[in-house]
Formats: sequence, C-alpha cells, structure tokens
Amino acid sequence: MELVFLGTSAGMPSKFRTTSSLVVNLSEERGTYWLVDCGEAMQHQFMKTPLKPRKIEKIFITHMHGDHIFGLPGFLGSRSFLGGTEKLTIYGPSGIREFVQTALSLSRTHLTYPLEIIEIERGVVFEDDLFVVTADLLAHVIPSYGYRIEQKPLEGKLDIEKALAFGVPKGPLLAKLKSGSDVVLEDGALVKSADVTSPPQDGFIVTILGDTKKCDASIQLARHADVLVHEATFDDDSQQLAASYGHSTFREAGEVAKKAGVRHVIVNHISARFTKLDEQRLLEELKVSDRPSYIADDLIGFRLTRQREIESFTF
Repeated sequence: MELVFLGTSAGMPSKFRTTSSLVVNLSEERGTYWLVDCGEAMQHQFMKTPLKPRKIEKIFITHMHGDHIFGLPGFLGSRSFLGGTEKLTIYGPSGIREFVQTALSLSRTHLTYPLEIIEIERGVVFEDDLFVVTADLLAHVIPSYGYRIEQKPLEGKLDIEKALAFGVPKGPLLAKLKSGSDVVLEDGALVKSADVTSPPQDGFIVTILGDTKKCDASIQLARHADVLVHEATFDDDSQQLAASYGHSTFREAGEVAKKAGVRHVIVNHISARFTKLDEQRLLEELKVSDRPSYIADDLIGFRLTRQREIESFTF
C-alpha cells in the first residue's frame, strides 16, 4: 500500500503546495486506487506521476470546502476522455451529490462510465471481502469526516515444499490447503492446513482525517493504525487561531497520534505561512507523538512495507 500526496496546502494553493488530494495506491491489494479529496490541481499533479487515472475506483470526500472538491467535476469529465468505462463511486457528506450533478449538468458533461454517489453518515460506509471503511464526524466549522481504512486479515502463506513432502500432489488440493481447509489424500492420510501454512496475517490500517480540531473522534478513528494522516494547519504560536477555524496544530496532531497508539503519523494541509525554513521547528512540535513523524509535501509518496515500516519516495 502506498500513499501519494498530490496536494498538501491549506485553504488555497501556495507557491509550493496545491490543494488537498491524496491517492491510496492499492494496486497490490486490489489493482486499483482510491482518492481522498480532489482539490483543483489534482489532474495536473496526477500527470506528474506514473499513476493511471482510469484506475481510480473510489473517491472519498472529507468535507465540502472548495479546496477539497473543486477538482472533482474536471476529473470526472477527463476520466471519460481517457476511456474510462469502469464504475466509479464517490463517498462524501450531504451536498456532494447536488454539487457533482449540478456541475455535470450545467457543463453538459457526458460520462462514459457508471457513477454512483453515496452521501455518508457515521459508521461503515464500504465493505467487501478485502476492506472495510469506517467514517466518523470530526470537529470542523462544517461537517467534516475522517476515514479509517482497514484491510481484512490475509490468508497464511502455503509452504509448498512442506505440503509436497506430506504427499500432497500438485493441483487443487494445494489451493484448498492455502484457503485453510484440511485435505484427505488418496491413501486416506489427513493433511491439516495449519501444518503447511503460516498463520493468517493482520491487514494494515490507515486513517485519513479531514479538516478538524483535536477531538475524540480523531483518536478513535486512528486507534492502533499503521499510518495516521492528520491535518496540521497551524503551529504553537497560532493555537487559538487554529481552534477558531476548526483546525489543528502540529503539536495537536502529534498528541492525537500518541493517544491513538499509531505506528506512524504524516501531517498535511499546511498553511502557506510556513516554508521549508520552518520545517525543522514544526517537526519538533510534532515530535510529541513519540513515533516516526513526517511532513507531507506535494508529489511525495509513502510506502507501507510488510514489516509495517514506512519508506518515502518522490516523483
């Protein structure tokens, strides 16, 4: 699983950052991408990566502020021009359906693929055999959601050499053993799946929050997550300003990460008032998390390894 940050600015574009948009690259897990928020420069940023827009199958919108949705109508139209035919589902707060349908209708944009729009409430918003996504309301000036993405437990790995040594022939019996079923051989011997497969592995958990003040819902959504993506619009000197606008400071993002017991915390939604010269000072405020902490930039990615470590990369 990879997180690719397309836009990391707060409120409006800055000289070095575009508005909010984040790709959850699930190519290895399901062959597709999920997009969280769609700021106005999303398409331009996407073209600077090797990612393929047609592979986006789901878009999760955190809230209805413009810096999180103004790129959405344009992308929906472009997906048709690029030959997209697979269904696309948008999840978001009340109002997202009217916004999208009005923009497409007035611009007479024809889509070549089925579009489903789901206006969410608190709780499970999506579940299949591989993933479950839970949403909860945060503490912003308008309804803003955070999303907890949980990968379901993975099957144990089959030790083929060990299975063959037990006398299991190549073919469908190996698949049965891998799926957790015991098998009986032609000579009547019982081979147990547990004897030739490793134990099931826990899937990963990634929590991505919309704009919010520090709140209990943030902590609950992030509980024991492998990665928490948290906004950090302000610093310690502007804590009161952060609270009045429904935003968090770097220190508050770190405090949420610590209370939730996450493995890694990445902050985004950075105010244009901060430059690279401020980064070391801001990281010091974030260190209250007591765990690996990162400030996201546009066009930087983070890969979660099988050992639950993070590797960063750029395009």
